[in-house]
Amino acid sequence: MELHTHTVEGTDPRLFAEVFTPEGGSANLRPVLLLHGFASSSQLNWRDSGWVDALTAAGRTVLTVDLPGHGRSAAPADLDAYRPSWIRADLLQLLMDAAVRPLADADPTAGVDIVGYSLGSRLAWEFGATQPELVHRMVLGGPGSGDPLADFDLPAARASLADGAEIADGTTAELLRMARLAPGNDLAALLSMVEAVKGEPFVPADAVPSMPLLLVAGDQDRLAATAPELAGLSGQAELLLLPGRTHANAVTSRAFKDAAIRFLA
Repeated sequence: MELHTHTVEGTDPRLFAEVFTPEGGSANLRPVLLLHGFASSSQLNWRDSGWVDALTAAGRTVLTVDLPGHGRSAAPADLDAYRPSWIRADLLQLLMDAAVRPLADADPTAGVDIVGYSLGSRLAWEFGATQPELVHRMVLGGPGSGDPLADFDLPAARASLADGAEIADGTTAELLRMARLAPGNDLAALLSMVEAVKGEPFVPADAVPSMPLLLVAGDQDRLAATAPELAGLSGQAELLLLPGRTHANAVTSRAFKDAAIRFLA
């Protein structure tokens, strides 16, 4: 079911969001919000990889949302729509629309748990730090203390799209390659996302989530090599490394799903 249209300060971000109810229709546990990564979508990150089915089978209501310019959400021309701070405001409104209530002692239905991957983990970290009254626990996949998009070479990426020019920076080349893989990706919108993210640098030490965290990364994921630094900032974080997994395929791991479900329980 798609969530109804919502506005933040009079602006409709036209985000595509869905709610998936647990098997049997019971809703006696708080919902889980899933935040996908850059150049992906809720369909690719969470439905195709089995996360939605695994969580609903565990009795959880699942909320998914496509970030601006991704999946079935709109691709606004306004650069501000892609800024992390604006997206966090949209996420807060989305949770209000879904009737998520502040955490309350002895009420397992209150608040929300969050699972993020890659860019979704960065957004979750900042959202949890700024909305501690709502967020109970978080699972952050493919996380790092920096943001891969911060060093993304925008001029080189745009030149490559225009005339096929080679990109010298390996991370930029890999992220652009991933962006081109997903059918229907709006590359101009994705580059707007990069530009907006670069304008709001990720400084995790400035605002640290106070709730328990599970950080999960493939042991071959160089983009998440600094995950231990995030764990150190938190003081309430567990770190799980997935043998042989990379940034591209850690999200499909059954061990990742199982660990997340146990942690959120």
